[in-house]
Amino acid sequence: MATTLATLREIRRAQRADGPAAMLAIGTANPTNCVLQEEFPDYYFRVTNKEHLTDLKETFKKLCRITGLEKRFFHHTEAVLNAHPGLLDGTSSALDARLDIVAKAAPELAASAAAKAITRWGRPATDITHLIVSTNSEARSPGAELGLATLLGLRPDVCRTVLQLNGCAAGCTALRLAKDLAENNRGARVLVVCVELTITTFRAPHEGDSFGTLIPQALFGDGAGAVVVGADATHPGERPLFEMVSASQALVPGSEKQLNVRLGEGGIDIDIAFNLPKFVAQNIERCLLDASGALAVNGVESALGLEPRKLAPSRTVVSDYGNMLSATVIFVLEELRRRMDEEGDKAAEWGMLVGFGPGFTVETMVLHATK
Repeated sequence: MATTLATLREIRRAQRADGPAAMLAIGTANPTNCVLQEEFPDYYFRVTNKEHLTDLKETFKKLCRITGLEKRFFHHTEAVLNAHPGLLDGTSSALDARLDIVAKAAPELAASAAAKAITRWGRPATDITHLIVSTNSEARSPGAELGLATLLGLRPDVCRTVLQLNGCAAGCTALRLAKDLAENNRGARVLVVCVELTITTFRAPHEGDSFGTLIPQALFGDGAGAVVVGADATHPGERPLFEMVSASQALVPGSEKQLNVRLGEGGIDIDIAFNLPKFVAQNIERCLLDASGALAVNGVESALGLEPRKLAPSRTVVSDYGNMLSATVIFVLEELRRRMDEEGDKAAEWGMLVGFGPGFTVETMVLHATK
């Protein structure tokens, strides 16, 4: 029996990587259709044929101004919306149309981001052993992950994992899973791809709409982010960008009504409590302290007493792209790395990646940036 246990331990040690997982390359992509935030209220009420709701439009303009966004990118255009009028009213008959649009567009956008990451990584796509795809834009199987694997030319035995409807925290969740896979499978190279298209949440405004209905229209944008993750980066050309030191998830008790994501006959519904920024500020410090062992950027900054420059990459991403749900954290990582490379910011050597999701769930990951 002792000999058997010893053999099992040896097998287990041989299966595991010797070092911590690290992010080896990052890539991002957006659709070409860009709308400036200051023009979005006029655009939104025009394309939805609701310009007669003047009071609601004024309310929506104020909401768009306080988001801090400059512009957003969308796959859907006026031509797409005109071709599918049911999308505007959120009718049940339009659900298939939404999912059909996503079925074609999501793998293509995801492949654009993933191809950039793989090129920067420097190894062929066939060296990818695991694929994790996260999206809030669809709920079907097989989904974007299969189309993505085909477009990238991944090998047939790549291990696929899919996350759907996990909200903004899903990017951190996917990276946490990638860390576990890389550290527990020697030689594994995990491709994480988060792709989001707001066509599944887009709908026209209606008289009496609450802030909970309007916030997603004012805040969310389309994008895809990809990260190659691996441990023991000894292959020629591989260079760790961020070592993934530790990861955790916490549920704030009694917070179930703060944020919800669900698929209904009218598409994806995202219910956001109006007091969510205040709620985040009240709970974020405890969650981060628990995670380190020692949605609102402004609320996080104030609650933790951070210098404005500490969240500058996050602010830049939100301003330039909006909230891209699971893909947002990958854009922030790319922006942070760009600043570190260009400015030599040594103060950013240690940091924490944070994502907020339905539940109310807080995903955290402690990162160590390499030089």
